[in-house]
Amino acid sequence: MTSGNELTPSRRTRRHDLSTLPDARSGVRRRPAPPTRWARRRGVLGFFAAFAAVGFVAAYIGPTGLALAEASAEEEAPITLYASALGDIQTRQGDADAAAAEPAALERGGYSVYVKPKPTPTPTPKKASSSSSGGGGWRPPFVTPDPGTAQAIAYDMVLARGWGDGEFACLVALWNKESGWRVNAYNASSGAYGIPQSLPGNKMASAGADWETNPATQITWGLGYIGGRYGSPCGAWDHSQRTGWY
Repeated sequence: MTSGNELTPSRRTRRHDLSTLPDARSGVRRRPAPPTRWARRRGVLGFFAAFAAVGFVAAYIGPTGLALAEASAEEEAPITLYASALGDIQTRQGDADAAAAEPAALERGGYSVYVKPKPTPTPTPKKASSSSSGGGGWRPPFVTPDPGTAQAIAYDMVLARGWGDGEFACLVALWNKESGWRVNAYNASSGAYGIPQSLPGNKMASAGADWETNPATQITWGLGYIGGRYGSPCGAWDHSQRTGWY
């Protein structure tokens, strides 16, 4: 209710009145400035700021969340029958490879070992000493005998017995020392006689009745004696070198 003197302002009047509100400082009525567009701009900027924040959070959490999600999926993935069978095949294949890598046991009876024989070294001939050592180390050299001599007869008999030139050389040196190859050589102190110095001299009668004068008879008996006791003329020569007699 209003009195009759009061007037009700209309909407237009109110808009006009609002536009002419007095200033609190100067007291002068001043029309307010028209509203600016900052409110709308602030709203747009706020929207874009919120969208950028959401995008930043998504970009930061995205890879980590994706990795966690994949790890969780791998841990919680159910084991299928195909995966189980594939694992068994790989395990058996690994066991087979390990067994194949182990060396096979070798039995001694299944093979033989061949050892290459070492070559037999060729013996180096020893050089004979030029002096008589008393041990039979020196051997006399071979010299071809003169034809028709007692040494020529002995040479033929030595070869007939299967002895060589070396044995004949020992025989020549031996009987040179004993008698000088003289048929009638006689040792008065011992009674030895002839080329082989038979002791006594009549032992040579077993080879022939002409043992006193025939060099062939004396040589035949002497070679038989040497072969029976020393084996060869060089064996008799070595003994003579050691002891002084044969």
